[in-house]
Amino acid sequence: MNYTIIRYILGWLLRFEAIFLLLPAATSLVYHETTIWYWLLIAGICLILGLLLSAKKPSNAELYTRDGYMTVALSWIVMSLFGAIPFVLTGDIPNYVDALFETISGFTTTGASILSDVESLNHSALMWRSFSHWIGGMGVFVFMMAVLPLIGGSDMNLMKAESPGPSVERLVPHVKDTAKILYQIYIVITVVEAALLIIFRMPVFDAMTLTFGTVGTGGFGVRNDSIGGYTDAQQIIITIFMLLSGINYTAYFYLISGKIREIFKLEEVRWYLIIVASAVTLITVNTLQSVGSVSRSLQDAFFQVASIITTTGYSTANFDLWPELSKTVLVILMFIGACASSTGGGIKVSRFIILLKGIGKEVQTILHPRSIRKIRVDGKAVAHEVIRSTNVFIAIYFMIFMFSVLLISVDNHDFTTNFTAVLASINNIGPGLNEVGPACNFSFFSPFSKVVLMFDMLTGRLELFPMLILCAPRMHHVRKQRRREQ
Repeated sequence: MNYTIIRYILGWLLRFEAIFLLLPAATSLVYHETTIWYWLLIAGICLILGLLLSAKKPSNAELYTRDGYMTVALSWIVMSLFGAIPFVLTGDIPNYVDALFETISGFTTTGASILSDVESLNHSALMWRSFSHWIGGMGVFVFMMAVLPLIGGSDMNLMKAESPGPSVERLVPHVKDTAKILYQIYIVITVVEAALLIIFRMPVFDAMTLTFGTVGTGGFGVRNDSIGGYTDAQQIIITIFMLLSGINYTAYFYLISGKIREIFKLEEVRWYLIIVASAVTLITVNTLQSVGSVSRSLQDAFFQVASIITTTGYSTANFDLWPELSKTVLVILMFIGACASSTGGGIKVSRFIILLKGIGKEVQTILHPRSIRKIRVDGKAVAHEVIRSTNVFIAIYFMIFMFSVLLISVDNHDFTTNFTAVLASINNIGPGLNEVGPACNFSFFSPFSKVVLMFDMLTGRLELFPMLILCAPRMHHVRKQRRREQ
């Protein structure tokens, strides 16, 4: 384990967090809020610690796979621990556990909140909540690699640990250039959405914060009714950009590279759009009688399907009051999630494609034992390693999911609340059903359950393995200690 390089990277992470904290500080200045000093104080602490940790570059800059996973897990935890402190100091969220819950929910783009009245927060706190979505959406390490070369060729181990999907590939030969391309696309989408919202007369502050939440697929709103109080045109813009943010960014790379034909070969994008269209149609028909208007039913269905499958979590209607069929469709979408290499969460459409094709292959093998079949996606054979990692991912996912539901059940809330609370946390969605529905929040959970849900948020955002590997050294130490005692 190369601890010196981990220390060095943590130092750089804190230096970048100090820069990120300047945005809420600037927001305090614009709105004449006295909270500016708290934001500057924590930014200064992060900067000093970051400079101390990264003052000396390690002689051995090699970052192995295990180091990369541990570094990413530790970094997201450290980033959240410091990012929560301003909420406590400003009095916006006095309880540190609640502040940490809100911060982790922000960075992991979950959008689950413990707040019942977000409109009572300072503008700086609202900005930090939403900006944390944007930071966590594409990934802080992708941003760091795009700006400066950290450790040369080992950067890929950081990108693999942080980026979502069954496999992570370079768009171009160099990791740094890949990171630059991803963030350039990310920034362009952000700027275009914010500009459109402002053109359609949304206040600048709301346009910025909601764009951060949309493009980062986070879901923190700045109003108590989430998106319900905005105009139809503004809601439609947000809906479109949620869907765009859930698409595999490889499609955008092909688009700007002029490889239009390659886009149509992406099976995941095709199935993603088919799933969205099917879900919207089903929910529109199912809710038509209760809503009474085809256009209203279609728009609400379109918005909520886009919000749930991309794991953004915004809402224009209280879907907890919808018919059971519509709610079941939304729960299924929560599991599926967005595309790989997007800012969305969930298991990912690509994994379900591989899983279903794997099932088809096994059935064919039983029927025709001598046949030799390969699983192909986008016309290319899927490597055995990717198939194996997909199967292991789904197995571990459901083990963590079931164990988390069991743990938070000690609070004695109903099963639907517990089930969808974990589902919304591990898939980084935000709202669930019943007591954690779109009109409710997570404040009623005990501190223990909140810690479990925070772990689920981090585990889901980092694709399970970094958080598990972070626990592995301790587990190994415990086993060695037991052998000594015996």
